[in-house]
Amino acid sequence: MKSLAGENVLDKIREDLDSFVGEPVKLRANQGRRKILEAEGVLEQTYPRVFVVRIDDDPRSVKRMSYTYADVLTSTVEVRVKSKGAETRIGCAGS
Repeated sequence: MKSLAGENVLDKIREDLDSFVGEPVKLRANQGRRKILEAEGVLEQTYPRVFVVRIDDDPRSVKRMSYTYADVLTSTVEVRVKSKGAETRIGCAGS
């Protein structure tokens, strides 16, 4: 039996991210063993189970990172969207 409350939260996170496709974002991702990735990029695409961020750190290559909405829910990945002069954290109530 699936938890409907969990599905609704993941859907809400996906809907939030859908509205910011093409916008610049800041990522903070826990990669395990005390490794934290902090990067800036563009929210490139959302899919039913994952979203993709394009990171242009190196002008000679483009890096794409994909994460699940559950990663955002569990705070394994923090996504902050820079839009209209303000920064909004996705998936966090009150921020």
